[in-house]
Amino acid sequence: MKKRHNLLAMSPVLTATVRLDRSEEASILLVERKSWLERLSVRFLKQPAYFRIRLDDLGTQVLSQCTGNQTVQEIAEELGTRFGEAAEPVLPRLVKFLQIVEEHGWIRWEKEKR
Repeated sequence: MKKRHNLLAMSPVLTATVRLDRSEEASILLVERKSWLERLSVRFLKQPAYFRIRLDDLGTQVLSQCTGNQTVQEIAEELGTRFGEAAEPVLPRLVKFLQIVEEHGWIRWEKEKR
């Protein structure tokens, strides 16, 4: 039987190929192009080495907390405190955002701390 984990008790961590670049104008998620085809296009076609994804304030706040030090529950509480009504409904939005980010391979999960 497969053990189930409580998502609220797990901690998201950005993978090594992803970096959050925060400037005064906007926050950009830099995703390294790692596949063999992307590396070829970077080298021979002079394509950029990173995908640049512009983030809004909520996305920036969530991904800046993906260090493995905070659980999903703690991130949700902080979003609710910081953004109030603008973040509502906090938990469903946060979970969906984390699912999308995980599907792209930009985060990994650290299991529940006992």
